[in-house]
Amino acid sequence: MVVTAVEGKKSAPNAPRAVAADEGAGFDRALAGALRIGVLTCLGAHSADRARFALGMAEVATVLWTRFLKFDAADPHWPDRDRVVLADANGAPLRAALDTLTGQAVGHGEAGQDDAAVFVGAGGQGLATAVGLAMAERILAARFGRSLVDHRTWVIASAEEVMAGPGHEAASLAGALKLSRLTVLVEAAEAEPGSDEVLRCFAAHGWATRGVAADDPDQVAAALSSAVRAARPTLILCRTGNTLCQAASGEGVPADLALAWAEAARRGARERLAWRRRHQRSPLRDEFDRALLGRLPEAWRFGLDAWKTQLAAGRSFMATAEASRQALAILAAAIPELIDLSDGSGAARAPSNGAASPSGSRGGVPISTRGRRQALASAIGGLAAHGGAIPVGGTALAEADCLRPALRFAARLQRRVIAVLSEDGTDSAAANGAIAGAWSGHDHLAALRAIPNLFVFRPADAVELAEAWALAASRHDGPSVLVVSEEVGPAVRGNHTAENLSARGGYVLAEAAGPRQATLIASGTEVAVALAAREILQAQGVAVAVVSLPCFELFSAQDEAWRALVLGGVLRVGIECGIAQGWGRWLGLSGLFLGPETGAPPSQAAGSPVQRPTPEGVAQAVLRRLS
Repeated sequence: MVVTAVEGKKSAPNAPRAVAADEGAGFDRALAGALRIGVLTCLGAHSADRARFALGMAEVATVLWTRFLKFDAADPHWPDRDRVVLADANGAPLRAALDTLTGQAVGHGEAGQDDAAVFVGAGGQGLATAVGLAMAERILAARFGRSLVDHRTWVIASAEEVMAGPGHEAASLAGALKLSRLTVLVEAAEAEPGSDEVLRCFAAHGWATRGVAADDPDQVAAALSSAVRAARPTLILCRTGNTLCQAASGEGVPADLALAWAEAARRGARERLAWRRRHQRSPLRDEFDRALLGRLPEAWRFGLDAWKTQLAAGRSFMATAEASRQALAILAAAIPELIDLSDGSGAARAPSNGAASPSGSRGGVPISTRGRRQALASAIGGLAAHGGAIPVGGTALAEADCLRPALRFAARLQRRVIAVLSEDGTDSAAANGAIAGAWSGHDHLAALRAIPNLFVFRPADAVELAEAWALAASRHDGPSVLVVSEEVGPAVRGNHTAENLSARGGYVLAEAAGPRQATLIASGTEVAVALAAREILQAQGVAVAVVSLPCFELFSAQDEAWRALVLGGVLRVGIECGIAQGWGRWLGLSGLFLGPETGAPPSQAAGSPVQRPTPEGVAQAVLRRLS
């Protein structure tokens, strides 16, 4: 599925909701006053000084919720509702007050567990997440049609949010894709210098821009009406004054205003019921429901399992990065919602066969996502939050810091996203030796493994890679990272097993020829090093076992007795081209870690490949420790 820059068939935008004849700017201000009371009630009277964002955007939120927003409080999870992102740390009380006034029973956690909630993370992450939501809407509309998918994405954000680095990356991507159903409302104090810079920057990114007085409902309504008709994403700069309504929290919301808010909450009931009728009649209903619920097709495993069997029988040399590209192509053919948004570095991108698609195109030419890594990482989270998409992103392992904020956020919100990171991907400057230590980025492994609820897979060969892809694709409660290598290495799994051995995180790959004297524990390409070291030690009468440990997180979830059986009670030797941090839990106090930091400094020039453990070096280290 390709996200095109211009939709093939553009439907009419959602028209603004009608306003009763006796309503107007005065009534909107009264409703906004009720909203301010709700905000102050949520915060408490002594916290009003922290509520500038929520109080200043009260009229804006009122006009949006009562006239334009497509939702029905009776069904807060209606699939075709508009999505709203409050991309500011102070947006939570505004959202809570709106939910209270409209009677929405949506349980928001600290970070917002619903997909139309408060997204707070590193600067720009909320806007980038909203771009992902808008991309998901377009992708699903192209797949299922406008009768089932026809909604918009709204963002209420601060100027600091949209002007952060990832915010600019996201704005550039949205402008290139012409995401016309995305509207961003930015709060900026009139006395704050540089607010006009926001308009100029977003106009340069290809957005429609407009400035309004935040406390003027008529200006806000006119700007929103223009936004729903625009062929480009729209940014509306909402200038807030210094004088805000200081309603006391003890006064409560007047009954007539509470009733008006309740009526606004029911305004979308007719549209929802009409959508339900279309949904019931649609021949795509079952597939639509399956995709939105995140269930995989029943036969999705068949192709991957057959390929795994073929790999085990062939025992051919193959880089795990190439195996990942082949696995992604197989899975994308079986899972239509699997969407490739890799940055073009080759870490994840499947062959161009129509199954997995780039993030967008203009006249058939792919839109480059390179240079927008932080935005893409958060946009992938937005795609997953929307539902109906399983996004895949890829870049170099050395650039993992660009992805960390979004991966942490996806892990906290339990979003199913997949990142494929290449150990050997590097910029040409690093390849030419201009950047010291920039070749592989193996020190990022420990940093990634430190993120709670993130599964980090480092497969040893193509068979383990197939198992890792199966686990990542079927995971529903968090993100996964696959660390792959362009280095062609031998197969370490020659005997086919129907069981996914990687599902336990670690397993005995080769048992000792006699009572164990040591256990060699490795991941990734170092598993082959451990097997070769085992042969050297066996020739000298030392019985050692080799344990492959592709996923620390899954291994730590296993029964302690089973882990002890796998690792053994003898000398444990960890082997990985990384740092020792995190290995102590498996090696114990008497264990030995062998990696670049434990060996002699490399003699090559700065920027050369990281020195890897060798079979001879491993064998010598084990013999020294056992002697």
